[in-house]
Amino acid sequence: MINFDDKRNFYRMMLNNEVVVTIIDDEANSQIMATCRDLSATGMAIEVEHPLAMSTYVKIKLDSASDQVQSLDIRGKVVRIDEECEGCYLVGIAIEELD
Repeated sequence: MINFDDKRNFYRMMLNNEVVVTIIDDEANSQIMATCRDLSATGMAIEVEHPLAMSTYVKIKLDSASDQVQSLDIRGKVVRIDEECEGCYLVGIAIEELD
């Protein structure tokens, strides 16, 4: 349900989980560590030390804290980059595939 304070179609879960981000646009499929700040059905925000380029495709592994809930493999595209402070960027990812 959409309320007046947050006009999103899906609930956003606030997280603080370490994730592995694989950049699938480059030839090396390089990996970086990031912190997942929030997650919804259609997107997520990750915190990184260096900005990623807009429209970069990524694969993100989000491990579960519980054995009863499976880990998520997310494929998506960078759609937003905000510099929060020096050496800290908040990157918005549009989820395109979820396993």
